[in-house]
Amino acid sequence: MTQYAPLTEQEKRLEAQPLSLVWMGILAISVGVIGGFGSIAFRYMIGAVHNLFFYGQFTFQYNSEVHASPSLWGAGVILMPVIGGLIVTWLVTTYAPEAKGHGVPEVMYASYYKKGLIRPIVAAIKSLASAISIGAGGSVGREGPIIQIGSAFGSTLGQIIQMPMRQRLVLIAAGAAGGIAATFNAPIGGVMFAVELLLISINAPNVMLVGLATVTATYISHVFIGMSPSFNVPHFTYAPPHLFRVPVLICFIPFGILMGFASALFVRAIYWAEDAFDDAINNPYCRHACGMLMLGILMYCFMRFGGHYYISGVGYSTILDILKQLLEHPWFLLLLFSAKLLATCLTLGSGASGGIFSPALFLGATLGGAFGLFVKYLFPELQVVPIFFAIAGMAAMVSGSTGAVLTAITMTFEQTRDYNSMLPIILSAGIAYAIRIYICRESIYTLKLRRRGHSLPQGLQAAITESKQSADIMVTNFKVIDESEWKTNMPNMGQHILAAADGDIIGRITSSRKLERHFVTVTADTYVDQVLRELHLHDTTVALVTEHHNSRKTTDIIGVITLHELVQTDVEMATLMH
Repeated sequence: MTQYAPLTEQEKRLEAQPLSLVWMGILAISVGVIGGFGSIAFRYMIGAVHNLFFYGQFTFQYNSEVHASPSLWGAGVILMPVIGGLIVTWLVTTYAPEAKGHGVPEVMYASYYKKGLIRPIVAAIKSLASAISIGAGGSVGREGPIIQIGSAFGSTLGQIIQMPMRQRLVLIAAGAAGGIAATFNAPIGGVMFAVELLLISINAPNVMLVGLATVTATYISHVFIGMSPSFNVPHFTYAPPHLFRVPVLICFIPFGILMGFASALFVRAIYWAEDAFDDAINNPYCRHACGMLMLGILMYCFMRFGGHYYISGVGYSTILDILKQLLEHPWFLLLLFSAKLLATCLTLGSGASGGIFSPALFLGATLGGAFGLFVKYLFPELQVVPIFFAIAGMAAMVSGSTGAVLTAITMTFEQTRDYNSMLPIILSAGIAYAIRIYICRESIYTLKLRRRGHSLPQGLQAAITESKQSADIMVTNFKVIDESEWKTNMPNMGQHILAAADGDIIGRITSSRKLERHFVTVTADTYVDQVLRELHLHDTTVALVTEHHNSRKTTDIIGVITLHELVQTDVEMATLMH
């Protein structure tokens, strides 16, 4: 549920002064410019940190699609994540605690609970801390930081230029969409990400503004980085259309179920690791250093015995090895899956800064590749191609863990350009999401906020919730008592109690047995989003539903709406959709 602090008098005045669509378009393009250039700068920052920490050189040249060469320090590379972790801890604890973790929950929290207010320093600290985490070998992704960078800039513009809160929220979503589109060269996926997770109100103007930012950011990325997909495997791009046989397509049903369980494991494991580190070590520096030391050992063991670091950084080189069929041993792929899951838990659980998209892609590719190889071995007559399971696994893991099904489907296609895999992608992503919801209702994004006591809608739920009216959520179990009766003989608080004087409602009796005189009145056909708006503007938590507009007569009151009913609406909608 969207729950903002009361608006100040200045903010109330600004609510009546929305910017024109033309001005919003210009601002959206500006946000896209920052998202595009921010993505490029962030890549260079990661390259500089990686080369400095691994090879003692100051250069920006770094290709995440190629395995890193053995470090100049030999076994001493184990300490590089530790050194990086100490720096990250200092940055986060000193300047911006919001920069800790994978970033997206903080953006969602700012949109739903802080009126779209994100401190500008968050973008700077997040980019620096995440670049150090990834460059030093941390098992996190680039998308979380760039989402927070783009969103922070959108919020900053919305604070510098006077506009209603709802327009500032659109700029935040546009900044996130532009950043993720430029990072993965996935403009459609960027739009879908904003629509599914960040836009509180989905309508044509808002989608257009997000599209402007996405196109701008992606175009800048094309100019400076190129137009190749994230996982450039030529035989996917130019492969002729391929029709799956029904028995092969059926194999993706149990595979989707498996990915649903894996997604739930990923969601729970991240926060289990966070709790374990918090309970074991109080000092944030020691906590993160211990986690990074274990990661360094794991990373070095893979180089020592496997030939590559494999599980360090964003992991794109390993994903490409799977897609190019260079890794075809199912048990080794399962080992990589387990090790990457552990590495990501160590990294984020101990206090690093970075995204979870890339680890999810890695986990999906390894588990999918292994599943495909087992099916090929057990049922040779089906002539399955294991790579299709790896691609579908990438979409399924992102879909299941983040709850962004459409984003996962579109982004996986844009990253591989393999339309042949579209049916397996949709089937696996949808099933994985449904299974994860059955096991673990919260996504990897919303669980972090739920643990803080905050309720958030998932997927496209926010837009559907807005179709509800006051009559759909109001409570009719209320009692009206006279003011004198309340003062002398307070009834039991088993229902909503309204106090009246001379035939008019004067307030609501709270659970602490105090008279709350501040409330708003709405009619039965008032939409829920308008009820929220009225509550925010009038700094109250109670709305009385009346038969006639602005009436306070006891005979006109037909229902009561409080924050409890609004939260319950979100829960019911989530249950309906899931």
